[in-house]
Amino acid sequence: MELILSEEEQDFLCNILEQHHRELLKEIAHTDSREFKQGLRRDEQLLDSLVCRLRRTVLQQSH
Repeated sequence: MELILSEEEQDFLCNILEQHHRELLKEIAHTDSREFKQGLRRDEQLLDSLVCRLRRTVLQQSH
């Protein structure tokens, strides 16, 4: 799948994902249920990977 975004859209999407990532980390810290926390950690790892890949793509395109 290929998604073509403008630079402004890419930056906007990165900012939204990074904000959600920060909120997810807070939720993980405040969660008592081990099973639920494991699910949140999987989501956090996936989200972190996506943000890194998107930021890397943005940086490559700006050079």
